[in-house]
Amino acid sequence: MSNDLNVGINLLKQGKAPGNKELLSELTIGIDFILDFWMDKYLSEFIPRGGSKIKFLTGRSGSGKTHLLQLLSYKSEEMNYVSAFISAQNIWLNDFKEIYVSVLRKANLPQLLKQCSFEIIRQLGYNPLEIPENMTLADYLSNKGELDPITRREIRQQLDKMFLSNPLIDNNFALACSLLTGNILGHPVLEEPNRRLLMLWLEGDKEAHLASIRRLGLSPSRINKYNASHMLRSLVEVSRLAGHKGVVILVDDVEILAKKERSETIHYTKMKREDAYESIRELIDEIDTLKNIFIVFSFDNRLIDDDILGIKSYQALWMRIQNEVEGSRFNRFSDIVDLDRLIEEIYTPEILVEMSRRLSTVINHHDRGAFPMSITSAEELISKTQYGSVSLPRQVNMTTIHEGVE
Repeated sequence: MSNDLNVGINLLKQGKAPGNKELLSELTIGIDFILDFWMDKYLSEFIPRGGSKIKFLTGRSGSGKTHLLQLLSYKSEEMNYVSAFISAQNIWLNDFKEIYVSVLRKANLPQLLKQCSFEIIRQLGYNPLEIPENMTLADYLSNKGELDPITRREIRQQLDKMFLSNPLIDNNFALACSLLTGNILGHPVLEEPNRRLLMLWLEGDKEAHLASIRRLGLSPSRINKYNASHMLRSLVEVSRLAGHKGVVILVDDVEILAKKERSETIHYTKMKREDAYESIRELIDEIDTLKNIFIVFSFDNRLIDDDILGIKSYQALWMRIQNEVEGSRFNRFSDIVDLDRLIEEIYTPEILVEMSRRLSTVINHHDRGAFPMSITSAEELISKTQYGSVSLPRQVNMTTIHEGVE
């Protein structure tokens, strides 16, 4: 058994999402009601056409939030999106620059720019597949005796057209990408220290000296929480130019904003918490200026239920995301998706039995110690956990594994 699969099995035994594509697909039942809808209405139709959307995913502990996000991350990559799964336990949400940098690193900007260089090569009338792996376009053309001044000018013009003339890309971001992509093409050549310098600046690293960057023709300021959303917009557009449909950003564990324990690596003071809420509020207000982006913030329901530390404590944010009309049926278009309501509507005893059967099959195939629930056990579980602090899917997990413990 591979190490990745072994880790996934151990996580399942702890009642956590496995983080493994194969296991996630085998175990998914119930939440596909919302997952398939998002993929159909947003990722297949709305986002590729230039749309943008922010969703908020909530529910009790064990309701399947992380499972859904992990699977959505894999599915979106299969649909040719750049996907960034981020845990709020690892970054500060009060500084949007940290979200931008996380997405930038997960997007693999050098690879995106290489894909952009292929498009430029095609625009110049050449086939990128015909260029040897260890050669740049300039080297390839030079060997053929075709790297004349007119061709050099055409390369620069294509770089300008792709990046500098694009209104969706920040001018300094565009110039940096133009220089980096030109270096991949072999014209204009960028010295390695300057290449590293540009990457440091794009990542918001303080070691990037602005004076040195200005010598490359940029007029940059440091990337911070105030301009990071514009940098993100630029990154999304570069992803699209590289051939992707857009960017999917999944931020899990946002309930850390309302945690009181100081044992966490990240602990929010009142000021930092309000800054985080304001950062999300600003993103909502700016979402129409973004294109080809789908964002999900996921959190336990304590972030809504806690009037002092939760979202309701920051009315400017709460007024923007609350559902004005709550219908009797689960609304898949809602901006706040409450998995507890989904569970109440569609998780029948039969679904719980199937969830238990799939879980026990997966665990016993690779290990042992799990037994599927009976329909009677499922009915009893539904009646007992309606008002509990742990959601039904987690209870199914615990029951399936617990009954198999010797």
